[in-house]
Amino acid sequence: MHVLFIGDIFGKPGRKVLQEKLPSLIRDYDVDFCLANAENAAGGFGITPQIADELLDSEIDLLTSGNHIWDKRQIVPYLDVQPRLLRPHNYPASAPGTGIYVGKSRRGVPIGILNIQGRVFMPSLDCPFSVGRSAADQIRKQAQVVVVDVHAEATSEKQALAWYLDGQVSAIVGTHTHVQTADERILPKGTAYITDVGMTGPHDSVIGSVPELALDRFLRQIPVRLEPALGNIRLCGVILDIDDATGRARSIERLNIAGQQ
Repeated sequence: MHVLFIGDIFGKPGRKVLQEKLPSLIRDYDVDFCLANAENAAGGFGITPQIADELLDSEIDLLTSGNHIWDKRQIVPYLDVQPRLLRPHNYPASAPGTGIYVGKSRRGVPIGILNIQGRVFMPSLDCPFSVGRSAADQIRKQAQVVVVDVHAEATSEKQALAWYLDGQVSAIVGTHTHVQTADERILPKGTAYITDVGMTGPHDSVIGSVPELALDRFLRQIPVRLEPALGNIRLCGVILDIDDATGRARSIERLNIAGQQ
């Protein structure tokens, strides 16, 4: 199975390059299942039902998210009626939505997706290690292929989760920091890993935002409303090649593709 995971879609520039590049990526890599992190798809903060519908009506099969999923209030009721938009699974059970999806690829092969969030330099949620292991066990009763979006700040926490779940899931793909890392690998028990898949959006920026606005925050320590930058629009992601029968990853390939400027 070929799985395409697209890194954090940032605002309108990210949605534009996605629309531009996705059809050829699906075709060229013979993609069986496509997912993307979309927690910043609306102006760089959160996602709206309209944008979620727009993305899910394209060739994206599933959307994951993270701590910014709650930034647009209108998304809260949507989470309870749209199972293809996930929020991190280690939020309290009473929170709207779910962090688990089990469905089928375009060839009819079962696939499970798990969205969890780290706790280092992040809000204090349930333990991603115990929640991740329990959820992986649950998903594997229905699907051997299991892909995990670990939305976390600390590299050490992402790496530790990868080693903890090695052999229990097919792939652990890091999101949140918006800077693609060059550490993609297959762990000893068959789990593909990358610390951060990167951002789909404007790269002449401070993690997506206009540099001058971000600098105001750092230099003057005053509240500033950030806005998406516009330069050097790129699509970041990974292609995962996973054995349907065993769920073990065969390869992971980084993508970092320039859009039309």
